[in-house]
Amino acid sequence: MATNCDHDCSNCGENCAERDPSSFLVDLNEFSSVKKVIAVVSGKGGVGKSLVTGLSAVAANRLGKKTAILDADITGPSVPKMFGMDGQVYATQMGIEPKTTEGGISVLSANLVLEHPEDPVVWRAPVITGVITQFWNETHWDNIDVMFVDMPPGTGDVPLTVFQSLPVDGIIVVTSPQDLVSMIVEKALRMADMMNVPVLGLVENMSYVKCPDCGKEIHIFGDSNIEAIAAAHGSQLLAKLPIMPEVASLCDTGAIENIDDSILADISKALDNIL
Repeated sequence: MATNCDHDCSNCGENCAERDPSSFLVDLNEFSSVKKVIAVVSGKGGVGKSLVTGLSAVAANRLGKKTAILDADITGPSVPKMFGMDGQVYATQMGIEPKTTEGGISVLSANLVLEHPEDPVVWRAPVITGVITQFWNETHWDNIDVMFVDMPPGTGDVPLTVFQSLPVDGIIVVTSPQDLVSMIVEKALRMADMMNVPVLGLVENMSYVKCPDCGKEIHIFGDSNIEAIAAAHGSQLLAKLPIMPEVASLCDTGAIENIDDSILADISKALDNIL
């Protein structure tokens, strides 16, 4: 217990005997069902967390799982753009109806709530965390096998809310090869440990670029130590993703679901074991 404990666990990250891990869980509405929740996190922005969320959802969908994405990056939502989605969601008696991609993935994001997707979200933290719980318990999640939660970077209010309010089965941590990013990844891993959330594995994005002429892997950010980081935390390396202009183009044009199976191979294999 913290020395200045006020016995209000709702805004506390301490892992002490007084905390009941289930005390802040928010129930789904009566018309919803979500079997597994996987949060995709990073210690900082710009490492490709939303990309890994999108790729993971596409891979799970192709494995025959009914898949959903809850975009918890309220102030920087990018998931709808990757899937070519626009327009606003609507509500029925069963709750907010998420939009569905061409491939059948259910998606809810701030950009599907705003009247204009270019409008900035200028909200204080309590409002943002309230929206997260609304996305979870006021939405009609129809018999979902696996939901991926695209988290904002860092270890602040929104990750704390997700870890406490949603029944998170595990996290996927996204990083890139730079030493600075690897150091910050430690923060995300330690937060997961504090919150008693299992780490399913690590994904290293921008790991290398492949020479189009000779096929050699060029490590433009230097040699990676991701294997050592994973081993130190008793976790596994799920995938190393190269820099691929064709993937960036698919995301920019809203066509991520058209991605080739070969690019998803490592993520698909990892998810097949997890799911």
